Amino acid sequence: MADKQDLTIDTSYTPVEYDPQYILMVNNLKKYFPIKGGMLQKTVGYVKAVDGITFNLKRGTTMGLVGESGCGKTTTGRTILRLSGEKTAGQVLFNGQEVYDFSSKELRQKRTEMQIIFQDPFSSLQPRMPIGEIIGEAVREHNIVPPDQFDDYIDEIMDECGLQPFQKDRYPHEFSGGQRQRICIARALALNPEFVVCDEPVSALDVSIQAQIINLLKDLQKKHNLTYLFISHDLSVVEHISDTVGVMYLGNLVEYGPTERIFSNPLHPYTKALLSAVPIPDPDSKMNRIVLEGSIPSPANPPKGCKFHTRCSECMACCKTDAPAMVEVEPDHYVVCHLYQGNAK
Repeated sequence: MADKQDLTIDTSYTPVEYDPQYILMVNNLKKYFPIKGGMLQKTVGYVKAVDGITFNLKRGTTMGLVGESGCGKTTTGRTILRLSGEKTAGQVLFNGQEVYDFSSKELRQKRTEMQIIFQDPFSSLQPRMPIGEIIGEAVREHNIVPPDQFDDYIDEIMDECGLQPFQKDRYPHEFSGGQRQRICIARALALNPEFVVCDEPVSALDVSIQAQIINLLKDLQKKHNLTYLFISHDLSVVEHISDTVGVMYLGNLVEYGPTERIFSNPLHPYTKALLSAVPIPDPDSKMNRIVLEGSIPSPANPPKGCKFHTRCSECMACCKTDAPAMVEVEPDHYVVCHLYQGNAK
């Protein structure tokens, strides 16, 4: 059973002031899930799925969020959109407004501005509804267009997303995986959102279809000035679509910066290991693979100090006791590692 100290949650943080160039400002965001135990089902611990995430996202850009399975990427996206109940601590500012201060009525109105594309298109689509109704259900509910323009509007959205208007009466099972993902994109786009969380939208698709969906997302972003939080474990896809990249490990952001700098000059040992696993399309090129030993520790009982020290080849004595702070090593390039604590700009 967890002791009293394990049940103490640090909810303190320094509030940030709104900067208009950012559509989204996330400050020390935490999301813990309680672990129940005993006959009385008391809380005996917490799964620290998101444990102090901080980043800013500029309008009209894409931020890639990468990391191993189970590191908290999807929970971060869902917590930002307030889809996972209440946050544990921190700030989520959308256009300068705290998302968790919205009333139910205000949140319902804001849903049109913040959308999500789920990882599995088949399970996120209602199998008993034709796709025209799936795409148009929220359009009708939120009165996006007058009733007499509804059909033409749905046709236009479908056409933008590579779907044919005559397919409106078909059901999700009649489409391929790539087409179903286009339906999900059309459903999100139909509400004229400003910000879209893309939760591994191409992970279940063939490589050729992945390229089509990525190009579609980029075209729609350019046309509608959309802002994306692109969650993925595929670094080659993230490099292609993202302007900035955040690397997550066990609920924390360990490195964050412009895509070009992350890929050309990775700083954190974990980032280096992830990049070493990206295949190189050259049979004569030798890959210097960095193999991480061991498995990811449990988010219910993370290691003290730096959470990565149990798998890090560059671990020092201080890593086992002291948690490193986020420092800016070069302009806009941040890292959480004791190796760089003295190199802050």
